[in-house]
Amino acid sequence: ILLIALSLFLASCVGPPMETDSKIAVVLDTDIGSDVDDTWALAYLLRCPELDLKLVLTGTADTHYRGRIAAKLLEIGGRTDVPVGLGPRGGSHSEFQLPWVEDYQLEDYPGTIHEDGVQAFIDLVHSSDKTIHLIAVGPIPNIKEALRRDPSIARKVKFYGMFGSIDRGYGPEPVAETNVRVDVDAFRTVHAAKWKHFEITPLDTCGLFDIGGEAYQSLKNSEDPLLRAVFENYEIWSELVTWMEVDFFEEKTSTLFDIVPIYMVMTHEHIEFEKIRISVTDNGFTIRDPKGKKTSVAIRWKDLEAFREHVVERLHSAG
Repeated sequence: ILLIALSLFLASCVGPPMETDSKIAVVLDTDIGSDVDDTWALAYLLRCPELDLKLVLTGTADTHYRGRIAAKLLEIGGRTDVPVGLGPRGGSHSEFQLPWVEDYQLEDYPGTIHEDGVQAFIDLVHSSDKTIHLIAVGPIPNIKEALRRDPSIARKVKFYGMFGSIDRGYGPEPVAETNVRVDVDAFRTVHAAKWKHFEITPLDTCGLFDIGGEAYQSLKNSEDPLLRAVFENYEIWSELVTWMEVDFFEEKTSTLFDIVPIYMVMTHEHIEFEKIRISVTDNGFTIRDPKGKKTSVAIRWKDLEAFREHVVERLHSAG
């Protein structure tokens, strides 16, 4: 009995418990195709055997363009069993990976494409016999719309996201982080919902993560098809991105913000969390506020280098 009690205690210290039925059911809500970190994140997710990816949901601007990238990457990764759901379609914006899918259309995908991805997400939540773990790595109008249509889904879903800037931003000072700033109302709506579980990684942690040196070279020189696809996208993106200067041939990745919330679904081993009351200003700052909602926040790293080693190992783990 004492051994069982000790095992349960230790498991609770590491992070979210694993689903009892082997794999954890996840949905990825992404604006893949703007910042290349979403592409890295999807590749990492596909290399995590603990996770059972049920749906990739594309959001903001031209969601069909984003869906083409997700679908092509899933096909290369051998995961055409995963449906792609399209959020409401807007105009073209920040299509920095478009050359990679010029010859690939949604009709080419052997798997399922849901034109109404929001409804596909709602239906999945209600039909699943397991808790859905929603990983959101972009602005979240899709999730706001899902809650508008069916607020009851929140109590059946665990939410993990890349949002905010508490004590530091892209540099040492807090900023209005992009995923919040682009759609403040959507984040406020989602943050206020009564989720089964809710936690975020702000720039304080995810903004510090990249891969360089020998580890970067080992990934760049890999013949693995999925990694080759990631680096094809990275090279294209580095030439087209407008908000920063990127040299594809330098010795590191760009910042890989979006891998961190995927990791958080599985464990908190290398990250320190705090319960922080936060609110969101009209211009998109996520601030400490005694009257704000208490939120589980990945506030600092316990061991960033160990996390980096874990990610590199997973990305190499084909098959």
